[in-house]
Amino acid sequence: MVVAIDGPAGVGKSSIAKMIAEKCDFYYLNSGSFYRAYTYAHQKAGKDPFDNEGVLETARKTPLTVEDSLICIGGISVEDKLHTPEVDAVVAQVSANPLLREHVDAQLRDIAKDLDVVIEGRDITTVVFPDAELKCYFDATPEVRAERRFKQHPGAQSYESVLKQIIERDSIDRNKKFGALRIADDALYIDTSHLTIGQVCEKVLSAIFALKSEANR
Repeated sequence: MVVAIDGPAGVGKSSIAKMIAEKCDFYYLNSGSFYRAYTYAHQKAGKDPFDNEGVLETARKTPLTVEDSLICIGGISVEDKLHTPEVDAVVAQVSANPLLREHVDAQLRDIAKDLDVVIEGRDITTVVFPDAELKCYFDATPEVRAERRFKQHPGAQSYESVLKQIIERDSIDRNKKFGALRIADDALYIDTSHLTIGQVCEKVLSAIFALKSEANR
């Protein structure tokens, strides 16, 4: 079973997807982590993250693995390297590269083909897994999302700077030529602005259990 969770930055996709995966004993995948890992690897090599061909070459030469739901390069987790200000500043542009998206999408589909998975990321419900058994779209106001991000890394940047990045990221994601952020027609839409993680999780779990019950009839 594939549970696909979509939505803009800062709506709680990762936290909720991890919680759902744990409660359902599903595998957890974050598509954004793949783009972040390639961005990190490219930057670490001292290369230009806006060189699309160069980033694609780095991706093809950098085998990623997912171990215990952690993104690894050479068998070593790089999760603590994926949400730095340096990566945050350029990953939206990096992930807009259509050839890189094809590369990542193929990996995600290959990993998920024989597993029960909860997978989250932009265009997951519309492009990568359009036939997922359950598609969810989480949303929240830019101000709420910026506040959440700011609290995750207090002191790293000002709230105003985080809000500006969130708004810019939304614009990039919604206007991508390929893999643009949009709501799938059959997605379960949840505004998380005034809900706790637990409340959102319960809504998704209820939908999963309803699907399983229907399948077992």
